[in-house]
Amino acid sequence: QVQLVESGGGSVQAGGSLRLSCAASGRSFSIWNMGWFRQAPGKEREFVAAISQSGDTTLYADSVKGRSTISRDNAKNTVWLQMDSLAPEDTAVYFCAARRFGVTTARYMYEYWGQGTQVTVSS
Repeated sequence: QVQLVESGGGSVQAGGSLRLSCAASGRSFSIWNMGWFRQAPGKEREFVAAISQSGDTTLYADSVKGRSTISRDNAKNTVWLQMDSLAPEDTAVYFCAARRFGVTTARYMYEYWGQGTQVTVSS
């Protein structure tokens, strides 16, 4: 089992940057593949980025590829999502999630979720 707490959300203007953090507690962090998802009002939760247990494999949604970076530090039990060139369509609640076996973009395959952090991008 793992507990996840996101932070780093906020309000920024278009073109700005944010760095989201997800702190994990519980069972050894290095066994978890981690993902970031987001959910805008009235929309389904969608995949943003994922990283494997060791960090050697990363996946990105096309919508954020090239302007976002997912990273992790297993010694600090933390995964980050650096987002640059933010646009109003990036406005959403961002969630981190953990999965034991395999890195994937599939939302339903993640076992544990945080409560989310709000990101608002104004034009």
